[in-house]
Amino acid sequence: MSHTPHELAEEFPDAADRIHELKQTDAHFARLADEYHELNRQIHRIETDIEPASDAFQTRLRKQRMMIKDEINRILGATA
Repeated sequence: MSHTPHELAEEFPDAADRIHELKQTDAHFARLADEYHELNRQIHRIETDIEPASDAFQTRLRKQRMMIKDEINRILGATA
């Protein structure tokens, strides 16, 4: 299987343990992490031509991923 860029552990390498902990203890954070993961995988499939999609759709998915990543970042900052 190929490497999927932009995984949360790569995006927040200093917070990998905190991410794991929050996924286990905070239902909202776990949902965000799951949504981020699914979007990230879908974007990767599109980028690698496994799943064709229009540029507009791909852009919309990237914006959604960024919004979720921003919220995850806010949570990580608030709980640090």
